[in-house]
Amino acid sequence: MEHMNPAAVSRSDTRSSRPCDFCREFDPRFLERSAPDQMVATGRKHTASAHLTEDGYVRHRVLELSRIASRTPSTAA
Repeated sequence: MEHMNPAAVSRSDTRSSRPCDFCREFDPRFLERSAPDQMVATGRKHTASAHLTEDGYVRHRVLELSRIASRTPSTAA
């Protein structure tokens, strides 16, 4: 692994990660995800870009966008 960027190695190292609280709270199928798809990098906020995998990132963004779309408008015209 000496050919890999150290930042990329630490980002994909599941020993230094934790489950995403946002996804755990809002995704009813969170426990069905693979373990790497549930994880975010330690030391970062629970955001889509903190996810270790592309699938985790995409699922996080879908949850964020569905929450935004389901909000009622604050003003009615």
